[in-house]
Amino acid sequence: MSITMEQITELSRSAFCTAPKHLTTPQLHLVVGKAVMGEIAQNWSRSRKKHAEGRRAYYFSAEFLMGRMIYNNLYCAGILDEVKSLLKSKGIDINQFEEIEDAALGNGGLGRLAACFLDSAATQEVPLDGYGIFYRYGLFKQLIKDGYQVEVADDWLKNPDPWCIRRDDQSQIVQFADSTVVAVPYDMAIIGYGTKNINTLRLWQAEPVEGFDFLAFNDGRYDDAVKNKNNCENISKVLYPNDNSYEGKILRLKQQYFFSSASLQDIIRRYKKKYDTDFSHFAEMTTIQLNDTHPVVSIPELIRLLQKEGVDFDQAFDIAQKTFNYTNHTVMAEALEKWDTGLMKMIIPEVYAIIERINERQWNDLKYKGVEEHNINAMGIIRDGKVHMARLAMYVSSYVNGVAWIHTEILKNDVLKEWYWVYPERFQNKTNGITQRRWLGLCNPELASFITDRIGSGWLKDMSKMEKLGAHINPDSVKEFNKIKLAKKKQLAAYVKKMDGVEINPKFIFDIQVKRLHEYKRQLLNAFSIMWIYFRIKSGQLPDFQPTCFIFGAKAAPGYKRAKAIIKYINEIANLVNNDPDTKDKLQVVFVSNYNVSYAEKLVVAADISEQTSTAGTEASGTGNMKFMFNGAVTLGTYDGANVEIAQQAGEENEYIFGGRVEDIERLKKEGYDARALYNGNPMIKRVVDTLIDGTFSDGGAQGEGSFAELHNALINGTNWHHADHYFLLYDLEDYVAKKLQANTDYKDRVAFGTKCLKNVAHCGIFSSDRTILQYAEEIWKVK
Repeated sequence: MSITMEQITELSRSAFCTAPKHLTTPQLHLVVGKAVMGEIAQNWSRSRKKHAEGRRAYYFSAEFLMGRMIYNNLYCAGILDEVKSLLKSKGIDINQFEEIEDAALGNGGLGRLAACFLDSAATQEVPLDGYGIFYRYGLFKQLIKDGYQVEVADDWLKNPDPWCIRRDDQSQIVQFADSTVVAVPYDMAIIGYGTKNINTLRLWQAEPVEGFDFLAFNDGRYDDAVKNKNNCENISKVLYPNDNSYEGKILRLKQQYFFSSASLQDIIRRYKKKYDTDFSHFAEMTTIQLNDTHPVVSIPELIRLLQKEGVDFDQAFDIAQKTFNYTNHTVMAEALEKWDTGLMKMIIPEVYAIIERINERQWNDLKYKGVEEHNINAMGIIRDGKVHMARLAMYVSSYVNGVAWIHTEILKNDVLKEWYWVYPERFQNKTNGITQRRWLGLCNPELASFITDRIGSGWLKDMSKMEKLGAHINPDSVKEFNKIKLAKKKQLAAYVKKMDGVEINPKFIFDIQVKRLHEYKRQLLNAFSIMWIYFRIKSGQLPDFQPTCFIFGAKAAPGYKRAKAIIKYINEIANLVNNDPDTKDKLQVVFVSNYNVSYAEKLVVAADISEQTSTAGTEASGTGNMKFMFNGAVTLGTYDGANVEIAQQAGEENEYIFGGRVEDIERLKKEGYDARALYNGNPMIKRVVDTLIDGTFSDGGAQGEGSFAELHNALINGTNWHHADHYFLLYDLEDYVAKKLQANTDYKDRVAFGTKCLKNVAHCGIFSSDRTILQYAEEIWKVK
């Protein structure tokens, strides 16, 4: 593929009546994007026709965290350097596209995983298309003011987006009990790297029927017309509406049903082009992966739609069971989605009636299999006035998979053990992965060139070739790697200064923890360790401490008060250590604002130490840990999620693993965990934890009564809904500090530490999403 400056100039003049060099950044982005989309149109059409000929896979996900598209699309199309040169010839710096907003279609690892999967499927020529929602606004854009998180609207579509093509002719009608909406598709091309194959991400935008309620308007009921319009558009307005309120729950359920119904109608439309109303081939030609429980309402909806086509319930159920597969992303029972039966009956009564029939069928089926009644109750889809979506997915699916070895084992032996007893053949593991093209080739071209110079470029499509790098690890190559790492740290320092106005020293160790803010991910544990180190430096106990910059990035859900308190606490620590003359030359703490894909691309490449501190047995997999590994950071983490396999691949001696393991945590839960005894028995633990309440820091409230005091109380006394120190921070804290200080000491020997880092790169191949997607394609979807 190739584009010319003449094409760009012609589009520039036709759209904006001026030359490219006079365009604003959003205008130039639109012009270059349209040029690319024009060039790929033929391949895109050809790929669609080819996929329509055989069995196809579809990926249903509430999130697709695509990030900024322009660099990635140019890279995958093989024209990034060409376009850079073309623009440079006209005095235009391609880096100005850094001003373009990330596509705000996701939030965390769930959505980024989906994006990586689409990239890998397109590159490996797997016929996989994605379905989701075309959110007008993202979760939110995060500002940090006086240490607090402040949420503002993430208006990523304030300028036209060239990568999403509206397809009005393929709109679908979605019916709720109280309203009807139009689902309008926007198609995003997913360009395969080094191939002519292009897959599609279809995203649905909710709009009122015929665009406006003219009947109500003409009858003088203007307010009713506007209200109806707004209610329809709200469905696709914002990612994850706050569901603390009843109205928020209604909107969340409507979102899930909206994109599930529209997507299934679209798939049926495609199927009928070939088979008309003969649905006996549907499961043979179609397989659907449900990414977590958000799209599980698709199961009864498919049965409902098939019944509308004349298929009886039993046949429709059989088709659904053969069509769907379910990916579980959590081991925490509270995160397994449940819907109030009354809410479902009110919003989607026909679907709820089908769920009742499925529930009855399940009861009879399990009874026939000889399952004891108390286990049938434990597996009930409808129970205690709730519809248990994970159970619905488990029952009406061909396969269920976990996303890391240890996660899948926990599912089989604990969280879903009753299901594993009855349906062991359905369980599989598919350890997550990331695309090496975006997370190494694109965001770290210096390291990519270092690798390619030694082992060739084949690793960009086959990461098993990365093993060859091991033979090239020697003191000279490590020194070259360390120079690259320093260059990336300087680039990050410049970016942080630009984005957050904070100066950081690239000669410091960069110890980085970036991920969604949640108690189980234990950013608070990291914060406590910094205070531990701070106190020891102040007392002269760490005279040889290597200067370290601790970098955090995370968003807390707007209604998650504890998570927001942790952000404030981290920023209070930053104010303290960054301004103390005894520590400012050895310790620095930075909380970067509005952490997203584009910021991640700058952070993961610059890290020396990757913080992965979740309580053992709580993180399903993680993919941030893989991004750091690809770019040569050691893991400071627990034996949890994919950390387990990272340590196995690279060697535990090349990581810093700390804390209780799953069996330790389970033992403590059974025997009784006494957080207060740890707190009272270790003076340093007490001193660190008491900084929440002893006046060291302020959260703006009265001492002993604010959000910091609530955090302290939750750790020492617990609350009415969880025991003290629910995620075992105090249990792991001392060992964590010891491993953090060990890494700090090891860093003094730059060649030895750099060797650990390079060994991580050499053994990262198994964590490519190419490997993951090919396993899905062969072992679950049967399309490769």
